[in-house]
Amino acid sequence: MHRIGFLLSDGFQVMALAPQAVFECANTIVGEAFYKISNFSIDGGEVRSSLGLPVSTRSLRGRIDVDTWMVAGVIDPLNSPPAEGVVAFLGGRAGKRARRIAGICTGGFVLAEAGLLSQRRATTHWMFGREMQKRFPDIHVEEDRIYIVDGTIWTSAGMTAGLDLALAMVEKDLGEETARSVAHGLVMPQRRAGGQSQHSEMLELAPKSDRIQGALNYARGHLKHPLSVEELAEKAHLSPRQFSRVFTLETGQSPAKAIERLRLEAARLMIEQSRHPLDVIAKETGFRDRRHMREAFMRGFGLPPQSVRRGVSAHGP
Repeated sequence: MHRIGFLLSDGFQVMALAPQAVFECANTIVGEAFYKISNFSIDGGEVRSSLGLPVSTRSLRGRIDVDTWMVAGVIDPLNSPPAEGVVAFLGGRAGKRARRIAGICTGGFVLAEAGLLSQRRATTHWMFGREMQKRFPDIHVEEDRIYIVDGTIWTSAGMTAGLDLALAMVEKDLGEETARSVAHGLVMPQRRAGGQSQHSEMLELAPKSDRIQGALNYARGHLKHPLSVEELAEKAHLSPRQFSRVFTLETGQSPAKAIERLRLEAARLMIEQSRHPLDVIAKETGFRDRRHMREAFMRGFGLPPQSVRRGVSAHGP
C-alpha cells in the first residue's frame, strides 16, 4: 500500500483535489487499494476551498505515515503565504520520512518556503513563474513545463497539470500500461509529458467557428505536407479568399503564420521528447529543411533548435 497525503490549507484551489481521481482509478484498474488517500491540515477538522467547499482533514500532529505528500496551492500565493506550521512540517518530519513531496500548481511556493526547492528544478502556474524565480533565486524555475521531477521533489504547473503529475506517479509506481489505462478511464485526451509546454498554439489561436477549427485540426495532423491555403480552404468549405479573410478575422493571424506556429510547437516537442536528428524533425514537421526550421525558431523563440536540445540534454527531459 502506498499512502498519499493531500496537505490543504484554507483557501486551497479546489482543482488540487482532482489528482485523487487518478489514484482512485488506478486502484480500480489494479483491483486492489494500492493507494490510500487522506486529507491533512495543520489542526485537522474542516478546511474550506477558495470556493467555500468544506473538506474534512486529519491533523498533522502525532504520528503520521505518508509515502507521498501532495501540497495544494492557493489562488494567489503572493498574498497568501503558507502557515508557519506547514512550512516547518514540510521542512522537517515530512521531508525526511516521505518518499516524495509534490507541489500542485502554486503549492510549489509552499515547498519553496520550506527550502525543499533550493538548487532544484521546479515549475508552477505560468502566471507566477517569474515571481517564484524572483523570490527564490536559488531555484531553477522552468515556468513553461507541465511538471518537473527533481529527485524526490515533484512540482506541477497550474490546474489540470496536477492530473498529469499524478498520472506520472502512477506510471512510476505501477507501470506504463496501468497509467495508460487510467488516462483512458478518465477520458483524458492525451498523456502530457512533463517537458511539454504549458501553452498550446491551438488554444492561443482559438477560432470561433467550427469551419476554421476543423481546418486547424486538419493542419495539425498533416504538418509534414505543404498545406496550401487552397487545401485548407477546401477543408473549411470556403473559397481561398474567403478562408484567408475569415481565418485572419477569427485568429488574428494569417493562415501562413498560424501554420508556422503549429510547426514550431510540433518541432519543439519533438526536440524535447525525442533523439531524432534535426533534419528528420524538420522534415516531419513540414519545414523545407534544417536551415528553414532554424530561421523559424529564431523568429519564434529567439534561439536556434540546437539550443533547445542542449537545454534538454543539460537538465534532462
